[in-house]
Amino acid sequence: MNRSLRSSIAIPIATLLLVVMAIAGIAITIYFNHLYFDSIQKNLLSNANLLSTLLSDPRIQIQQKDIENWSQILGERITIIDLSGVVLLESHIDPSKMDNHITRPEIQQAIRDGVGFAQRYSQTLGIEMVYVAVPIRDNSQQTIGYLRLAVPLQKLRAEQRSLLGTLIGSLVLILTITTISVIKVARQATRPLEEITNSISKLSSAGFTSDWKPKLSPTEHSIEIDRLVQAFDYLTQQIHDQIKALEQERNKISTVLQEMTDGVLIIDHEGVIQLANPAVAKMLNLSDPNIIGKTISQVLPHLQFVESWQRTRDSNETQTSLIEIQPKKLYIQCMTAPLETIARGTVLMLLQNLTRQRYLETVRRDFISNISHELRTPLASLKALTETLQEGALDDPPAARKFLMQIETEVDSLSHMVSELLELSRIESGQVPLRLKPASPYEILHKAVDRLGIQAERAGLKVIIDCDPNIPQVFADPSRLEQVVGNLLHNAIKFTPAGGQITLSAKPQDGKVLFCVSDSGIGIPAEDLPRIFERFYKTDRARASGGTGLGLAIAKHVVEAHGGTIWAESVESQGSKFFFLIPQP
Repeated sequence: MNRSLRSSIAIPIATLLLVVMAIAGIAITIYFNHLYFDSIQKNLLSNANLLSTLLSDPRIQIQQKDIENWSQILGERITIIDLSGVVLLESHIDPSKMDNHITRPEIQQAIRDGVGFAQRYSQTLGIEMVYVAVPIRDNSQQTIGYLRLAVPLQKLRAEQRSLLGTLIGSLVLILTITTISVIKVARQATRPLEEITNSISKLSSAGFTSDWKPKLSPTEHSIEIDRLVQAFDYLTQQIHDQIKALEQERNKISTVLQEMTDGVLIIDHEGVIQLANPAVAKMLNLSDPNIIGKTISQVLPHLQFVESWQRTRDSNETQTSLIEIQPKKLYIQCMTAPLETIARGTVLMLLQNLTRQRYLETVRRDFISNISHELRTPLASLKALTETLQEGALDDPPAARKFLMQIETEVDSLSHMVSELLELSRIESGQVPLRLKPASPYEILHKAVDRLGIQAERAGLKVIIDCDPNIPQVFADPSRLEQVVGNLLHNAIKFTPAGGQITLSAKPQDGKVLFCVSDSGIGIPAEDLPRIFERFYKTDRARASGGTGLGLAIAKHVVEAHGGTIWAESVESQGSKFFFLIPQP
């Protein structure tokens, strides 16, 4: 036997009863109101006809006092009006203070139809009243005036409220008794299903486990209930198995997304991000990593991301674009593909950070270009010298000796370049371990000056060391820092004219030591300043003075290997200053 839920039984029946009783109550109220109002009008008309007959007798002289007495006896307001509308007698108000009544609706209707009825607000008494007006005729049936009777509607309203209260009370009582009976029947009908529902709730709150077994087996209910329980047990077991499989797949996908270095987003047709892995926020350096629920225009910093998503959403085709983000100098490859299997207009966006690849490509291209340029001059010189020797210079010993010395110079230059390249490569690859220990900046500066002091004297330069001998130590590899200071000092010597001055200094600064090598040389052009630490990069003046262009690149990598930073400040023709910071122990 099929049984409905308690609410499905009780609520429709109670609602139907409520509607039927409400309609019946409204109909009864309207009927009694109409009946009572009709009774008042008939009573007023009967009294009005009686009084008009009395007033038409010329032998009877009616006074104000008579009108007031009749009003008290009948419980009605009495007004006598002449043909022009002037109030002659009035039971409640001084007639002399009353307006002309010829335009009153009930008087107008009495003039037209012989009897006038009206229900309206009385401006004189300030209450709502029911009016009946009839003409007063003499013996020849000529109208000599009008009689108007009126009663306030307050009495009618009181009767209506009393009737309505009795009716509502009766309906509420009937509805309450009926509802209780319906609920009792519904409870009896739904009790078996409630028992099953409670058992299901217990299973749901306990959760699904690998050893879960169905435990519902009602035998005291109908056959249909038993079948329902069996179907539920089977369905629950199937759901348990499917949920377990889905959880395993979800964990696999979640792990993959968490570990991916590429950014993955799923965006709905309105541009709201429904899924995003941590790589997105990390790749784009987003301040708020919680981007799910935000729009793509709020999260992704470039218009091309939005355009790529819109093209895929509108065309249902895969789009690929390379986006450059400034000033971060990020190169992001954005691939968008439709995901119609999830929802219409849903788009998968895959972000790949190609910044490192682009950087490596640029470095490789610049490296090949620069090393080709650096090798071209000495190789061309060597070729010219060997051809000269082959063409007969060997027969001239002094000339041959000069050419061989030039060949040796070029070979030494090539050897020095290869040596610096190998040194730079080893530093960049981490093959040169740093032997870190507390070291004195004062000693480091003095050793660099001792090594290159003679070269500075030959160039006619004055070298000054501005450093406190008791300056705090740095945590560094002394030999490597001496190499850095030496490279900077060597550059200063090359680009400072005779008579100039070079100053080496070191001082504590915020838990680190700030080294500085300043000169009064030719300076560095502003456009070249950001690139001077690149390998093989030379200004035009630097090319004229020779050198490999690797010294500053080596200095930069050594300083950064120590956890420090290096930079330069310069104004052309006003000298240069090279700074680097090294941490203290």
